[in-house]
Amino acid sequence: MKVHEKRFKVEVLSDTIELDGPEVQHMRVLRLKPGDEVHLFDGSGWEAKARVEHLDNFTATLTVMEKFQNDLELPTSTTLALALLKGDKLADVVRACTELGISRFQLIKTQYADVPDLGDNKLVRLRRIAEEASKQSRRAVVPEVLSPISIKQLPSVQQGFVAHPGTTDTLLGHLKWEHEVWFATGPEGGFSGPEIELLKQKNFLPITLGKRILRAETAPVALLGAIASSGV
Repeated sequence: MKVHEKRFKVEVLSDTIELDGPEVQHMRVLRLKPGDEVHLFDGSGWEAKARVEHLDNFTATLTVMEKFQNDLELPTSTTLALALLKGDKLADVVRACTELGISRFQLIKTQYADVPDLGDNKLVRLRRIAEEASKQSRRAVVPEVLSPISIKQLPSVQQGFVAHPGTTDTLLGHLKWEHEVWFATGPEGGFSGPEIELLKQKNFLPITLGKRILRAETAPVALLGAIASSGV
């Protein structure tokens, strides 16, 4: 059995762990039994090797044998200010960018977005997708998915980048890992002129993602892919 298939999310990595709910059902699907070893992670960077002591239809008891910090994260905290997208595009972006190492998603409401807001159920689903993608990609950190705010409510940042056609500056030409990093990507219709000016005032540098125009769900993945391909 592949190691990543036996990864389970827990709230706290204590010496003895009691589980119920979906993770127990996952264990049963994998036909685990007492004595089997699994990997646990807490969503904040720690993971552990553990042994199944007890497993029934509803609960499981595990003993932690070894706890350690995961070393698969990017060098600093990274936040994606992501415009609301229609259909399953948001889910696709959350899944892919989680796999590529993002720390946090800040959903934003923008002028040209086809989606004006996001319901609670969809937000819960996005958070579940982030957790599943972390598990699949062997991360020990689950990115936050924060409720939508207006683009005006974004903070001024020390280091930010916004994908914007027509500029010549590149991400890797300016990225400095000593500081927290923010990225911003727009909706299907892109950011408006005033929105780009507002982002500049908040210290987001417009950067190019190449000569082609990328779809709204492609641009954030391209940004994170550029970082991943740099070998960090």
